[in-house]
Amino acid sequence: MARTKLKTHRGAAKRFRISGTGKVVSTPTGRRHLMTDKRRNRKRSLRGNEPISAADQPAIRRLLPYGVR
Repeated sequence: MARTKLKTHRGAAKRFRISGTGKVVSTPTGRRHLMTDKRRNRKRSLRGNEPISAADQPAIRRLLPYGVR
């Protein structure tokens, strides 16, 4: 008898993804508005993705059972 499929939490799928090495990553906070007041170096450091803390990773992995990419 087949088990029921797990549903992906759609809000988490839009915010997080699993990297190639298996870490949960997301875009850094602080990039939505008021960008004109932020210095060039700060904006540059906010590019790309950053790994989520190890304490939060198990909870996020439960929301993404199939490793959304």
